[in-house]
Amino acid sequence: MADSIFRKLRDGGEEGELAPALTIEETVASPFALDVSGYLLANLSSSILAGKSKSQGLVLITFSRSPSFYLQFLKQKGIVVSSSSKWIRILDCYTDPLGWIDQSSNGVTEGSSLIKLHKCVSDLKRLFSSIIEAGRELVGDGKARFCVAIDSVNELLRHSSMPLVSGLLTDLRSHAQVSSIFWSLNTDLHQEKVTNALEYVSTMKANLEPLCPSSDGKRNALENLFLVHQDFGKGRFHVRFKLRKGRVRVMSEEYHVDHLGINFSPISSADSVQFNLQLSEKERVEKEKVVLPFEHQDHGKSTEIYDGRRSLADVKIEAAPLSSGELQSDVVSSGKDGEIIYYRDSDDEHPDSDEDPDDDLDI
Repeated sequence: MADSIFRKLRDGGEEGELAPALTIEETVASPFALDVSGYLLANLSSSILAGKSKSQGLVLITFSRSPSFYLQFLKQKGIVVSSSSKWIRILDCYTDPLGWIDQSSNGVTEGSSLIKLHKCVSDLKRLFSSIIEAGRELVGDGKARFCVAIDSVNELLRHSSMPLVSGLLTDLRSHAQVSSIFWSLNTDLHQEKVTNALEYVSTMKANLEPLCPSSDGKRNALENLFLVHQDFGKGRFHVRFKLRKGRVRVMSEEYHVDHLGINFSPISSADSVQFNLQLSEKERVEKEKVVLPFEHQDHGKSTEIYDGRRSLADVKIEAAPLSSGELQSDVVSSGKDGEIIYYRDSDDEHPDSDEDPDDDLDI
């Protein structure tokens, strides 16, 4: 399923459509959105270098981690980034987001051809211009397109209001040269209206669910703490795709985070079943005590199973013979408590016969 997200971002949108956008949501119990962003970043970088992506470049905006961290991360994934790389640009909003290091400079300062230091991140119009300028350095001013990756919008929301941040993301999606965009968000740090606004802007939403959800009560606090510590780094990864005509498709899989990064695997069929497929020892004993229908287990007698047929030894049928013409009634007695009495309407009525009474009719 994570591969489906990657393919959506790699292929981008059709010409004239808004660029696909992904919101990666995390919580305090499952803080691995940056690991998912790193997974997508490494795969998009590989596809761009291999020429398998519609976008020819990638612009990375860093808020929560330094550019050197991402350069080292890509190097560990086998992707070497040098100052002469023509496919990636990093906009550094991590080092000096408020412009306090150098008060005389409030714009964009070039640290190298690869990394650009951006100050005063609260000015979103200037930030938008810097992103587009960095992308055009990679692909030019023509119809070539580039991908935009924002490692976290939590810091962006700290310095700017929600409508302005939502407007920035919408403007990036609407730009003709942006093929796709994704960002991460911690839902525990923001109000629900902020989360809903960013979900409305995005076409895909991915959220990380811990394997052991936290409990609201304090009775089993120690037990829950042990389970959370034991299963930390494991959970469910849910993705919601917005399709055309208002349809929505939801997919899920499991994730596991280790020292090498995040790994995804399909959910086993046994975990998705909502009922037990095996019996416990107590249930097995109770099942053996159940007497099946039509099964008689009297003490000292052999087991007899009723097969639906009447036995001549148990049932005796006494039938009275029919008289011809003079008897006005036929009586069939079962020899038990009841009997069936039948009176003929007239003497013209014949007993049951195979003859068709309508044979004389010309039909």
